[in-house]
Amino acid sequence: MTSPTAHRLLVVDDEPDLRTLYELTLLREGYDLETAACVEDAWQMLQERSYSVLITDMRMPDGTGLDLLQRLEAAGRTERTIVITAYGSAENAVSALKAGAYDYLTKPVDLKQFRAVVASALRDAEAQALLVREPAAAATSPALPASPTTGSAHAAQAKATAFPPPSALAKLAGHSSAMQAVRVLIDKVARSMAPVLVWGESGTGKELVARAIHDVSSRHTGPFVAVNCSAIPEHLLEAEFFGHRKGSFTGANEDREGFFQAAHGGTLFLDEIGDLPLAMQSKLLRAIQERSVRAVGATAEVPVDVRIVSATHKDLQAEVAAQRFRQDLYYRLNVIQITLPPLRERLEDLPILCQRILARIAAESGLPTTPVLSTDALSALMHQRFAGNVRELENMLHRAVALSSQPTLEPQDLGLSAWLPGTAVTPPGAVAPSLAPNQAGEPPAATAGSGAAAAAAPLPSDLVSHLDEVERDILVQALEKNRLNRTAAGASLGLSLRQMRYRMARLGVQVTEQGVLLGERCDPDADAD
Repeated sequence: MTSPTAHRLLVVDDEPDLRTLYELTLLREGYDLETAACVEDAWQMLQERSYSVLITDMRMPDGTGLDLLQRLEAAGRTERTIVITAYGSAENAVSALKAGAYDYLTKPVDLKQFRAVVASALRDAEAQALLVREPAAAATSPALPASPTTGSAHAAQAKATAFPPPSALAKLAGHSSAMQAVRVLIDKVARSMAPVLVWGESGTGKELVARAIHDVSSRHTGPFVAVNCSAIPEHLLEAEFFGHRKGSFTGANEDREGFFQAAHGGTLFLDEIGDLPLAMQSKLLRAIQERSVRAVGATAEVPVDVRIVSATHKDLQAEVAAQRFRQDLYYRLNVIQITLPPLRERLEDLPILCQRILARIAAESGLPTTPVLSTDALSALMHQRFAGNVRELENMLHRAVALSSQPTLEPQDLGLSAWLPGTAVTPPGAVAPSLAPNQAGEPPAATAGSGAAAAAAPLPSDLVSHLDEVERDILVQALEKNRLNRTAAGASLGLSLRQMRYRMARLGVQVTEQGVLLGERCDPDADAD
């Protein structure tokens, strides 16, 4: 790393007293510093030279800090930007992070925290500069082996021939538009310290996305600490997250650091964040706000430098409405959301996913050759719903490889029936659906060996009520299948959360602690006037 004097910083604030305070604080750290009193003066200075870090107030007489961020983004500048905003203005902080700010501070600024954030931004800038120089070095020294964890998504295409992509990012297989959008977001959010919330159904690969964000960021050399919030007993949460001192409680035989201290300088991944109890949510919020933690039994707080990435399959907005999740913590964690598509919505990725999974299974099992899927087996898979997503697919392939003695896997190895045009795949043990009428509108003829054709079902006397009952049953099934999660249930039916709520209200479908209840139907538009 370079010395502090090699860094040039620019401070932008319209208040002379605050400019002086920031200037004195940073000069004592040995940084080269310049100041500006407004947006236009700062932009003029930025056009004349480059800086390592830009520190800007949010509101100024001729514009805002967001204006500077947008100009920097449009010009492709690489300065790390720290925005200072009024206390409690969460909206401004979120807007700044979404606009590309590295981090933000709230007034009144804590100078110790101020120095720590600036130092973190400078380390990030240095690491990024090192990554930008690596492709050129690799081009002149092709014989040198490339590290699989080295690399920046910002120069991913330029580095493709010299460096393999980071391992976690490489495991995000698929060329569908949904997965391409996820990769673009990973690239963008890796540039800053903005908290990221990864939402997706169970088995969609939320931890893989979190690891990919870590791998392509400048923190890739630091630790990645993954925490399953739902797997820790409630009475141990504080000690596990923040550490404890010897003798602080029964069984505390030695000092122990917590997850935050272990992730210092790296990324802390909080999986199933929606399962944290409210009391722990309050303590987590303080740790994120203050960027420091106090171990159980300790008297002083210790500063920590961690990037927070969280994940959940729950609808956190609904959890906030039900007062099971703190609204202020939700806004802190959900600065940028990455939504992972379920497997059923990106079936075009199925062939490459199967290929990758089978290759990994073969390597782990020591098989001489990698099993392959027959055309019939792949066709059968393409017509599955995959409620368990990629995890369900992995389990199916693991079982097929274990039970089959042939190098080519057939539908029966997967526990499926071969799919034929015009038919649906029937899972083992399920009742096969009746065949649809033919193009002439006549009932289908009985197949050989099936006996006489079944009698046609009677026509409903009230078509509207009949269709409402069918739709009601489908909504209930989708909710029960997705653990009462309205967002996931709607997505499985191709509906947005708003559309799902509308239909539930119209048909009297309610979600409660006891499960799905059927109540009075209503017209959601009745009060619109």
